[in-house]
Amino acid sequence: MDAGRFKQLTRPGAVQRLLVRATNWLGDAVMMAPALAALSQRFPDARISLLAKPAVGELFKGHPAIDEIIWYRSPGPHAGWGGKWSLSRTLSQARFDLAILFQNAFEAALITALAGIPNRYGYVTDGRRLLLTHPVPRAKGLHRRHQVAYYLELLYPLGVAVEATAPVLYTTADEDAAAMARLNDLQIDTERPIIGLNPGSSYGSAKRWLPERFAEVADRLIASSGGHVLIFGGPGEWALGEAIAERISSPNVSVLSGRTSVRQLMALIKRCKLFVTNDCGPMHIAAAFDVPLVAVFGPTDPVTTAPFGSGHELVRHPVDCSPCLLRECPIDHRCMRGLSVDIVSQAALRLLPLPPGKERAEPCQFARDETASGNDGMQAATDSAPVVFLDRDGTINVDPGYLNDPEAVRLLPGVGPAMARLNRAGFKTVVVTNQSGIGRGLIREEVLDAVHQRMRQLLAESGAWLDGIYFCPHLPEDLCGCRKPSAGLVDRARQELKLSSDRAFVIGDKATDVALARNIGASAVFVLSGDHPDEQRSSMEARGLVPDYVAKDLDDAVRWILEKENAIVLE
Repeated sequence: MDAGRFKQLTRPGAVQRLLVRATNWLGDAVMMAPALAALSQRFPDARISLLAKPAVGELFKGHPAIDEIIWYRSPGPHAGWGGKWSLSRTLSQARFDLAILFQNAFEAALITALAGIPNRYGYVTDGRRLLLTHPVPRAKGLHRRHQVAYYLELLYPLGVAVEATAPVLYTTADEDAAAMARLNDLQIDTERPIIGLNPGSSYGSAKRWLPERFAEVADRLIASSGGHVLIFGGPGEWALGEAIAERISSPNVSVLSGRTSVRQLMALIKRCKLFVTNDCGPMHIAAAFDVPLVAVFGPTDPVTTAPFGSGHELVRHPVDCSPCLLRECPIDHRCMRGLSVDIVSQAALRLLPLPPGKERAEPCQFARDETASGNDGMQAATDSAPVVFLDRDGTINVDPGYLNDPEAVRLLPGVGPAMARLNRAGFKTVVVTNQSGIGRGLIREEVLDAVHQRMRQLLAESGAWLDGIYFCPHLPEDLCGCRKPSAGLVDRARQELKLSSDRAFVIGDKATDVALARNIGASAVFVLSGDHPDEQRSSMEARGLVPDYVAKDLDDAVRWILEKENAIVLE
């Protein structure tokens, strides 16, 4: 890659007219928004035009990074080779200096080449290298990073800092007023929580959770909050919305599926206090407006397309064939059928504001924050994959004491890539952590959830994920069955995640982690990355505990485990 040629593009005055080819899918376009904002900052004096299909163009109307939207209508006047030639002739009249192609297809490069745009910049994908004047190779492992980082990484040769920030969208005051007027027309009490439900997906049926379960979740949320449910959906999903509404026993439900424009959808989602959704474009819209949401994942990969930002819950039922990325399930839709109403409802209730004077129930014997569980009568077989149980503070992240600020989460060096190697080798990864700060009143449970969400985001940047996070909120003197080194957290994880008990490892920086390994019959790896490792070693000696391996850090621990298991890491 010729760094000098890229640098020439950023000389003052080199680019006065800039064309951006947007992605085609609504969700991808939302995840592209941070890169679009960064591009505007990198070329502050350039006029930026967005070439986009109608739905994506609507999404960015009035966006401060865009000066003009050029509509790409295919199907329509720009369909077929004749339509693309016509579009390229239109673009040529604008005399663009540079085209940046966030859309990965061959045709994006072809149209800009036919338009005579002298500088054509994009990823080397879909056989289009010869059509690009500034081809950008995709970094190794980039396909396993979040899409927000994927689009930002494209701009790195232009000197843009690749630091993923949350997408932000904009509506106008008139659009917000129109949304409020529509809610009033529907006789919705806007003083009570508005709960958005998005049960469809234009990508295909494989991404859709079961309609009857959406309906039951809606009933529980209405009963708990006294709120009103709005059912959203795209063109052609009116019947799905109506079928779900008919199953909801409460009258507090309105169906808007297929009856909103993109701009209206944005303004209405913005009014929601909670959004329950499949993995789809409206999910990312809700996240961009900082609406708390529960995202149901099945065949798609949460590492790359999870809702960005904190304050969200991601639920999934882990199965061997997921993520498959298929539009239609060729077997029994087990990734969705295995996800229970209870799991989704509990995740939603943790985020939903309660009516005045109503308090949440006390946590049960021990708590969890996990990505998936439950089977609703569909008995899943125990997973035979080896499992690694990990301590949190001092093992995965820097230990500042009682960690009660999501922005303070810092992964220890090498943790993300090490975890990704475990994931690719087929290991299940589960965090088990004592969090007595909750019992002491120093940490609120919703803050702990946000901390864990932030930790997941940081891991996702390296293509890594966790299959579950389980925590004990009790004090040592409570003598509960879940506080490490007791086996309660592990027992629950094994039951709910269907984990094998034959091949297990525990990695931690404390004597209690080694003791936990002995209590559950697992191999123990003691890492020296935590605070006061010499004190912990003395404690182990006093208790007659001997780890199976002493590792410098998590990277070293993972290396030892993979060698011991003769595991193959897929690249």
